[in-house]
Amino acid sequence: MGFDDQEWAATRAWVDKQLPAGREVLNWSVLHGGWTSEMRRLTLDDGTGLVLRSFVKPFFRLHAPGLLNREATILTLLAPYDDIPTPRLHAVDPTAELTDHPSLLMSLLPGSVRVAEDADLDARLDLLAGQLARIHAVVPEERPRTYQAWTSPERVSTPGGPLWERAVEVIQREAPAYEGCFLHRDFHPGNVLFTGSGSGTSVGTGTGTGTGMGEGLRISGVVDWVETSWGPADLDVAHCSTALALLYGAEYGFGFRERYEASGGRPLARDQDHLYWRLLDALAYAPDAEKVAVPWRDLGRTDLTPEVLGARLEAYVGGVWERYA
Repeated sequence: MGFDDQEWAATRAWVDKQLPAGREVLNWSVLHGGWTSEMRRLTLDDGTGLVLRSFVKPFFRLHAPGLLNREATILTLLAPYDDIPTPRLHAVDPTAELTDHPSLLMSLLPGSVRVAEDADLDARLDLLAGQLARIHAVVPEERPRTYQAWTSPERVSTPGGPLWERAVEVIQREAPAYEGCFLHRDFHPGNVLFTGSGSGTSVGTGTGTGTGMGEGLRISGVVDWVETSWGPADLDVAHCSTALALLYGAEYGFGFRERYEASGGRPLARDQDHLYWRLLDALAYAPDAEKVAVPWRDLGRTDLTPEVLGARLEAYVGGVWERYA
């Protein structure tokens, strides 16, 4: 059903009440790339853009109060951080008291999600690593909740075989000791917006001019803060690494750690301890990472079939095993 249907009448009325006096929504459009929630861009009659996040799927609707309250808290916390560009919170209804579905209304950031394998890829990955290092440097007065693992040995579904059996055995151990830090927890190219092109390396609200190619490539937004947690930096690095391996090939997942460390990131674990965090993340995608394929295909990556993703995931798991076991 569309946003104009009766199912969304209460949400539209709620949005209208959050707008500045005299303003109204001129049009709306669906934003692609999300999996847990429905995202819409709302354009006001003065050209202002807003984004509406709504949890509609039953599972995520059930968990919406925790997710949306967390995101509202984090957007407020990060508002003063110029080097971590985040949306501005306008309103939140985490229990759907006034809306049809639990919802959060925020500002629209410039830029777009970029997941293509193009000439800017290496520059984007360097910017991603630097941005993650800045996120990990945040020291909040009150820590967010402790991270939650997104799989367990009992829940993993693998294609079977010795490699996967060894990988599952790794996460059967107790989690390694770690020095905790502020985690985005779902940091990957699908949750980062870029503007510009070329080899510029500006981030956040800076202007960046690049090298003769117009405005320099820069990160203009980091979104989706519903899973923000406290835990090991390794876990955020692992999560982005898995996504890069699936999007571009295993070698991109292997190399993200080095980019992160070169950007001044926090010290990461070594050997078996780091392997634990890598596999704890990667195994959550098994057997074929199909759950992330739909939003990525919506963004133009129609080449990411279950077969391609399954092969890349297996190559990545095998590669991290060889490096850290």
